[in-house]
Amino acid sequence: MPRYPEVENFDHPSVEEAVLERWQHDKTFEQSLEIREGAPHFVFYEGPPTANGKPGIHHVISRTIKDLFCRYKTMKGFRVDRKAGWDTHGLPVEIEVEKELGLEGRHMVEDYGVAEYNAKCRESVLRYKDLWDTLTVRMGYWVDLSDPYITFKNEYIESVWNLLQRIHEKGYLYQGHKIQWYSPANGTVLSSHEVSLGYKEVQDVSIVTRAKLIGEDNTYLLAWTTTPWTIPSTAAMAVGEKIDYVKAKQTKEDGTAEFLILAASRTEATLKGDYEVVEEMTGADLVGKRYEPMWPTFAEELGADAAWKIVAANYVTTEDGTGIVHTAPAFGADDFATGQKHDLPVLNPVEPDGKFTDDFGDIGGMWFKDADRPIIRDLTTRGLLYREDSYIHNYPHDWRKGTPLISYPVDSWFVRTTAIKDKLVDLNKTINWQPDGIGTGRFGQWLEGNVDWALSRSRYWGTPLPIWVEDGNPESIQVIGSIHELLEKCGGSSPDEAINPATGELDLHRPYVDAMTWTGPNGGTMRRVEDLIDVWFDSGAMPFAQWHYPFENEEMFRANFPADFIAEGVDQTRGWFYTMHAIAALLEDSVAYNNVVVNGLVLDADGAKMSKSVGNTVDPFKAIDEHGVDPIRWSMMASSPPWENLRYSDDAIVETRRKVFGTLVNAYKF
Repeated sequence: MPRYPEVENFDHPSVEEAVLERWQHDKTFEQSLEIREGAPHFVFYEGPPTANGKPGIHHVISRTIKDLFCRYKTMKGFRVDRKAGWDTHGLPVEIEVEKELGLEGRHMVEDYGVAEYNAKCRESVLRYKDLWDTLTVRMGYWVDLSDPYITFKNEYIESVWNLLQRIHEKGYLYQGHKIQWYSPANGTVLSSHEVSLGYKEVQDVSIVTRAKLIGEDNTYLLAWTTTPWTIPSTAAMAVGEKIDYVKAKQTKEDGTAEFLILAASRTEATLKGDYEVVEEMTGADLVGKRYEPMWPTFAEELGADAAWKIVAANYVTTEDGTGIVHTAPAFGADDFATGQKHDLPVLNPVEPDGKFTDDFGDIGGMWFKDADRPIIRDLTTRGLLYREDSYIHNYPHDWRKGTPLISYPVDSWFVRTTAIKDKLVDLNKTINWQPDGIGTGRFGQWLEGNVDWALSRSRYWGTPLPIWVEDGNPESIQVIGSIHELLEKCGGSSPDEAINPATGELDLHRPYVDAMTWTGPNGGTMRRVEDLIDVWFDSGAMPFAQWHYPFENEEMFRANFPADFIAEGVDQTRGWFYTMHAIAALLEDSVAYNNVVVNGLVLDADGAKMSKSVGNTVDPFKAIDEHGVDPIRWSMMASSPPWENLRYSDDAIVETRRKVFGTLVNAYKF
């Protein structure tokens, strides 16, 4: 029988190690479940961490919250099963592998070989699993590590496929051509909840340009844009029909007069020097007028009548800018909709890798953001730049890689979540959020502005979209919902190319699953679309897929849905919290969880966000070895409500150990 250290030589880490040894010897956690056999269930879901990264001190607080609630409900007489899980797909894994292999860009991955690349990803995903398990045990977090759900397993993927088939059968799955936030650095679309995770405050340039009106001498539209790199793709200038505009006369340095058109309320903020208003008008008076293209390339190719006119758009405001907006249908959802309404061409010189085409003049081959400055210089040389300013704003970046996103025209598969927006909102009102403000604010407002879920990802390591399309018949699609159905389609067996040589079994990952083809209803070959699914769908599917439902464990699933309790950090509000909520509403007309605790961020002692690059992160193992985990857990829980940001400091832990645990030890000694 393990013995505890003598109290006279009390040392927190040593005592805790002895307790852990006793728990393991007596199977204390297992006993806590066995003695509640037949008791009412309190259902808990473990949010799956990505196991190819090392755990940090911020994982200790979320796991402490989970542990406290689960132990408390056990003490109150409930049986609380706690199944561990691992999130093993997606960009975090791919980025790590690409760094190790020295691969940059899609072409290098494909030259390396998709099969070989995915094999490296499979090796990488559980690299730190032992480290996670060690932290889980060492911090006293009771969760079943013996049978975790793992998202790359065929059984998990099969359940995900089944969910997507059901979504398709309900009419919620469709393919669309839309302007989406796209990561050129990773070559894939991001969903709205992923985009929300990557906003950064940046300083950018805004410019006001002169666009010469055709048929009016020395008359220019003063048009505003915050993305100079889109000027070569501008197909129109947008105005507000009911906005008041003026024509202002200014005298240039050479003594000649020029006439500048802009919103009346923006003259003082925009115009440089003295001016005289010589004419007043509304936006409706301007609609239909034409102007000279500001960049010659597409005009020379298509002819000047193909675009470059003034159109009306209801999103034009006078809060900033000039009340006249550059409109590039290729690079903005609003611009695209305006372009469709007015039959404007989609002028797109930017490749999916984020660079201008090599033959696009002096900016050919440039990264889109790097083209701002050369374009501004060119406009200045041609007398088309009126003013240049800098401004600070929030701009979306790839939440994993940190590179800027681009609004880009892409074909993607979508889940029509807008069809159930009211249901999502109403179901959310039944959830007990702690703090309440997350449910009504950050999460609730997010649901109110719901857009369709962009599901496709043009990547390699992830759950493949289970959609097969017939050659030559794009309307002929089949969504596969099980391995059995897939094998039946292929004549009862899988070809050798679909067998992973490392496992000797059918592999549902690329490239193996892509070898599964069959003859379609029109005589063409049914081939799987190349895309993967959003990795957040993987994690959001865990209430179903952790049990391999509906292929087995139906009773277990029903007994454990929805969850009574979940807890994760505030960064999951538009991630795991949303995807679970959306899938459950789509397929079960239900919430996925009834109660949720949202913890804040763990900051350093000065209140700064922890970052490896800054060097202010805390190694949880070193902290536990120094202080013991009980003082850390107590300090984290007692210092402030868990949903507030926590400043972690060694001094605070030492004080907790002295005041709280020192008092207990002294009392016990006495």
